[in-house]
Amino acid sequence: MAGSWFGKADVVMDGNFNNYLTQLIIKQKGNKVEGVFGYYFRNGYQSFYIKGTYDPKTRQVSIPDIPVVFYKENSIDGVTCNMSFEGTLRVSKVGSFVRGAFMSEGKYRYTCPELRVLFSLDSLVQEDEAINEGIAKKLWQPSIEDVIVLDDKDGPEIKNAVTSAGNNRSVVKGPTLDANSLTSRFKQRQTIVANEVTVNSDSIRVSFYDNGDIDGDTITVFLNGTPVLEKQMISAKATTIYIKLDPAKEFNDIAMFAENLGSIPPNTALMIVYDGNTPQEVFLSSNLQQNGSVRVRRKPPIK
Repeated sequence: MAGSWFGKADVVMDGNFNNYLTQLIIKQKGNKVEGVFGYYFRNGYQSFYIKGTYDPKTRQVSIPDIPVVFYKENSIDGVTCNMSFEGTLRVSKVGSFVRGAFMSEGKYRYTCPELRVLFSLDSLVQEDEAINEGIAKKLWQPSIEDVIVLDDKDGPEIKNAVTSAGNNRSVVKGPTLDANSLTSRFKQRQTIVANEVTVNSDSIRVSFYDNGDIDGDTITVFLNGTPVLEKQMISAKATTIYIKLDPAKEFNDIAMFAENLGSIPPNTALMIVYDGNTPQEVFLSSNLQQNGSVRVRRKPPIK
């Protein structure tokens, strides 16, 4: 069941309605599954951390409590329906598929109609890159809560374009936060490199989720020792920043500083680095003595 799955979810009602282009990034531990559910609808993208179950005998997967925007909304930021996904895994010579449906519960079952979907396993991401690009490049936009991190070297034309595209989203340019105080606290803790990822692009999208119980974990994110996101509570919904990498550095360091430990220590997060449309997952942990960090290296251009 583990892997990256993509599919088109359709509204089960008479008439023509916008569909949802969906993705499940799943990890499996025994009969438990967890990961990220993301979807594109109309003008934007949403993603959420999810947990569920998988029965290897029946090949049934169940994922409860997934917020999906109401099918008649005109914006990704509209009213959501709380839905559950039920599906069945099928494996054949032509590929692996999960056929199922998102369904609302109780009295909202008729207000929020069923969404049927056939997920396909994206087992050859590099060869199948055109599918991902066709979805993301045409439909993705930053959401309201997203933060765009600009470099001091970026010219006014880039800054104006990003601000316009972001539609007044948060734009962080260099150390605009309480940098001195935060940096001092950051340096007092040991920084542990949890992983290293290699990317092709000169800019990346980074999303943080609370990968444990949602218990009030609050973090500050540092890029190369500079705070770029301050005191953000992480949850099942993505907290996303967009970063332009510094080409002069051997690697760029993204570190997570724990502002608290939540109600269940330590402060843990699932961090997903998107290089174009390819996700790379890293699990980070931090406490009041240590920061968790990831080194991001850019792959040398092919000569």
